Amino acid sequence: MEASATPAPAIVVEHLEKTFRLPHRKYSTLKERVLHPFSASTYDELRAVNDISFEVAQGEFFGIVGRNGSGKSTLLKCLAGIYNSDAGHVSLEGRLSPFIELGVGFNPDLTARDNVMLNAIMLGLTRKQARERFDKIIEFAELEEFIDLPLKNYSSGMTVRLAFAVTVEVDAEVLLIDEVLAVGDAAFQQKCFQQFEQLKREGRTIVLVTHDMTAVQRFCDRAMLIDRGNLLTIGGPHEIALAYNELNFGRLVEGQHNEEGRYGDHAAAEIKDAWFQDDSGERIKDLPLGAPCTMGMEVYFHQAIDEPVFGFHVRNEPRHTVFTTTTAWDPEPVGSFAAGESARVFVRFENWFAPQRYTISPSVSQPGTGDDLIDLREDLAAVVVHGARRTGGLVDVPHQLRVERG
Repeated sequence: MEASATPAPAIVVEHLEKTFRLPHRKYSTLKERVLHPFSASTYDELRAVNDISFEVAQGEFFGIVGRNGSGKSTLLKCLAGIYNSDAGHVSLEGRLSPFIELGVGFNPDLTARDNVMLNAIMLGLTRKQARERFDKIIEFAELEEFIDLPLKNYSSGMTVRLAFAVTVEVDAEVLLIDEVLAVGDAAFQQKCFQQFEQLKREGRTIVLVTHDMTAVQRFCDRAMLIDRGNLLTIGGPHEIALAYNELNFGRLVEGQHNEEGRYGDHAAAEIKDAWFQDDSGERIKDLPLGAPCTMGMEVYFHQAIDEPVFGFHVRNEPRHTVFTTTTAWDPEPVGSFAAGESARVFVRFENWFAPQRYTISPSVSQPGTGDDLIDLREDLAAVVVHGARRTGGLVDVPHQLRVERG
């Protein structure tokens, strides 16, 4: 018996491009048009989607992530047919349901009851199907008490709940979901996530645009990262979450360090530099949670010193000291340094700091306990720790969780 053929992809995108023209001048009156007849002929081009190609398999939960302005929503609207592409080709297999700008077809002067019926029919249900699913839609939206209230009296959250409840009842094989649930409350978001899991179990093909890396790792089989209209990489959800965080936090620009946070006379020695680095020795400004990390500093000696004391102090954003170490606590001697020599000091550790920004304040002191300070430079270097989840703790200690039935 011959093996069954592999099903065709649900979505195929080939060399897709979309460019917007941004005129240098926009007319608001007829007078402006007459006085400046040629101003509108000049414009800038914004290439929102630039030669993007990818495929989504049938039944796959596929994520699209990127920073604001990266072209995610434009790409999704091209898939949905809301925008015409300038070049390339999009092929979709199956009935489509877009979760983009939910409720955009609602009439605010009509009641929720009338809007549900109209929207359900517009999305492809028959009148009979819309009537049969009406109670289920209202129950999911938790709006039983407000079905005869005009929609103009609804809050934005209530409107989104109603729109989502209608859209999810459409029998679609392919769902395109923009990040439209951000305005919903926590309980409704959880309800929607449970619905996503149900749709995934049913074998629906889902494309999710989001900034939420927890959602990417929870739901997606694969994801892709785009930036400034360009496809950077496609891979597993954890890999893409790390790449997204590195793209964001790696571009944070550290403010220039001033001398207000410097202490000691630094006559005998002075701290020249401090940094964070990875295991390859490359200096870094962002760091994934759980990855090994090394702090370093360079000290130049103006005078000869025997057994100087080197120290590091690490603080988080609220200025809490989360880690301190010093060579005064180490039984191994550090040695003697002559005038004109330099020392490079390193501390390697496994990074279990909770996701946020951290700074190091290196110090060098006279021999002894380290109380006789020569030089201390506060917040000389910084790193941003990123991870897929935020626990609320100061550290995310590796651990094992076990539940036993009593």
